[in-house]
Amino acid sequence: MITSPVFSGKTYGVYGLARSGKATAAALIASGAAVLCWDDGEKARASFEGPLVNLHETDLASLDALVVSPGVPHSAPLFVAAKAAGIPIIGDIELFAQARATLPPNRVVGITGTNGKSTTTALIHHILVHAGRAAQLGGNIGLPILSQEPLPADGIYVLELSSYQIDLTFSLDCDVAILLNITPDHLDRHGTLEAYAAAKARLFAMQSAGQAAILDGAAERAHGVLDEAEDPVITFIEDVALEGQAGWPALQGPHNLQNARAAAAACQALGLSAAEIEAGLASYPGLPHRMELLGMKHGVLWVNDSKATNPDSSAPALAAFPRTHWIAGGKAKGADLDAVMPYLGGVVAAYLIGEAAPIFAPLLAPRLPVHMCGTLDNAVREAAAAARPGETVLLSPACASFDQFTDFEARGEAFRTAVAALA
Repeated sequence: MITSPVFSGKTYGVYGLARSGKATAAALIASGAAVLCWDDGEKARASFEGPLVNLHETDLASLDALVVSPGVPHSAPLFVAAKAAGIPIIGDIELFAQARATLPPNRVVGITGTNGKSTTTALIHHILVHAGRAAQLGGNIGLPILSQEPLPADGIYVLELSSYQIDLTFSLDCDVAILLNITPDHLDRHGTLEAYAAAKARLFAMQSAGQAAILDGAAERAHGVLDEAEDPVITFIEDVALEGQAGWPALQGPHNLQNARAAAAACQALGLSAAEIEAGLASYPGLPHRMELLGMKHGVLWVNDSKATNPDSSAPALAAFPRTHWIAGGKAKGADLDAVMPYLGGVVAAYLIGEAAPIFAPLLAPRLPVHMCGTLDNAVREAAAAARPGETVLLSPACASFDQFTDFEARGEAFRTAVAALA
């Protein structure tokens, strides 16, 4: 795990004992800190092997900082109390940032944006490792960063960062900071699109002068995300030239071209050659549930894009294939499908599931055939019966999964199982 003498002798509260909270507690204890751990959930407390202290009944003035899980709302009583007491409220990424100076010399790539973060983060990591560089994946993907072993000198930490994580981070000076895009999301937490964009923009504000800033030009024009940045070296993603996607089987669709451009720009800033970058793009295997190619059944290609939980992320997926049977629906994040409307030209039919089906049906019916399937299993069967050789069946729900599944991974696994069961 990552430890640091900067934590020794200090007292931390750790609030939230899921994976990152447990890793945080272990790293701080191993660093010589006193740690008071608590979770409001009985199940989380029962699974925690260390000592527990009810932070709601603790004198918060005794803490050097309160480390909270990213999902803790800022309106939570403990968060409010710590803020009122002037106690620093941070996350595990901030602890990593504070520990960096005591680790072997390293560089950090931070990736944020509404859509594409996981793919771009995994892609950068893959390109680096494929080229023989020491690299570690962390943040909002993979294992908690503090639970991982420190990299050797010249290692590169590649961190996916949500707006929630950036909100709790104050000193992460990324050598390369990436903003892929900004579309409305998490507004229940941030309140407005402007506040959400401002949270993302802090990734650049934390950089020191001369560091690489790679971002979407539209996001900069709309939200001024570089306004607080200190003289970065700027690359706009749309200006990055690449040969094309024909040789990248796991990176199809216009959204993946954007992800590839961002990854290529990051790796170029880190000193990789064009040949190393192209080799990494070509060999990238893809992530589960993100434009995942499940294979062919009777000449029909089946694609699992369960991670597409809003219309903006489904739209480019629909543009990736010429004739598509589209499975969509779930728990809608809004009442419109405006983002996908320009991409329906290649959609043969829509197969709707979940709570969103009656919302989406009247929007789509004037444009294409709509099948009200209810469940994912029914949608798979109906799409399999209708699809012809050379066509694609695409699960790209444009919705959250929580009406019928625990998360998008469970939905994607159910889709994979249903496809495998087809005769």
